[in-house]
Amino acid sequence: MWIDIFWLVAGLALILYGANLLTDGASAVAKRMGVSDLIIGLTVVAFGTSTPELVISVMAATGGNASLAVGNAVGSNIFNILAILGVTALVSPIAIKKSVMSNEIPMLLLSSLILLIMGYSSLLDGTATDTITRTEGIFLLIFFLLFMRYTFASARRHKTEIGNDPSEADGERLAKMPVLKSIVFIAAGLAGLIFGGDKFVDGATGIAHLMGVSDAIIGLTIVSIGTSLPELATSVVAALKKENGLAIGNVIGSNIFNVLLVLGSAATVKPLQFGGVTHTDLWVLMGASLLFWICGWFFRRHLITRAEGALMLACYIGYMVYLVISA
Repeated sequence: MWIDIFWLVAGLALILYGANLLTDGASAVAKRMGVSDLIIGLTVVAFGTSTPELVISVMAATGGNASLAVGNAVGSNIFNILAILGVTALVSPIAIKKSVMSNEIPMLLLSSLILLIMGYSSLLDGTATDTITRTEGIFLLIFFLLFMRYTFASARRHKTEIGNDPSEADGERLAKMPVLKSIVFIAAGLAGLIFGGDKFVDGATGIAHLMGVSDAIIGLTIVSIGTSLPELATSVVAALKKENGLAIGNVIGSNIFNVLLVLGSAATVKPLQFGGVTHTDLWVLMGASLLFWICGWFFRRHLITRAEGALMLACYIGYMVYLVISA
């Protein structure tokens, strides 16, 4: 128990330190390359912070624990939207460009809808259980490649900053950062995030198993939160540094990565049965995605306010209470 608690604390410290390094390094690369923080968030940062989910889900699939693999991805996406955006907006209201509302967020909605439909596969094809087959996994990977092609095409078309511009002094500081130093910051930041997240999950899972919690609930809660801590730390730090494009791109990119790349890769290795991940969990994810879009588009155009952030966080807390009661 004491070892588990130690890894909880040490993992969290590594995550916070790694997030600071990664944000500075990624922003410096964006300034030098003349691309937006959003593009960096959708690609480099999203891929790096989604690595824990990818590794854990693939390992869980090969180990025959599909419930943990699917629960990890679904739970992480719910956490990314409701908890990460909620906390980030409470720290600093998040400005969102109209182009993001029209292009990137609909892609996030589409990925959630695809997963929701796959969750009803038993009704659609008459099978006994809801399963993501190898064929569906390959299609998810194809969709992922199409998403990456679109993202890189956007990077070539738009060489302007998306989101709030940082202060002039901070922008100059990052732009003057040597390329090698930027790369070292990104690599060290990702290493801290991934290793810290892994140790946090180890500690939390060990404590949960001692308490007799099921693998599906562990995947939807402790593991998903632990593997999403890199995204949380990165988005909060980015918001504090007024890098809103990086904060938003990180969340959107990570969610799309989790469905298309993580579950696609895991299902290609071995078909994934949803198991303990229920239709309710999938509808919560779909509802969270819609809430994200509605908050940015309707309540106050292109801005997630502190009040909306509080609403998102309250929804996540309510979902956690539901999971505990149902368990």
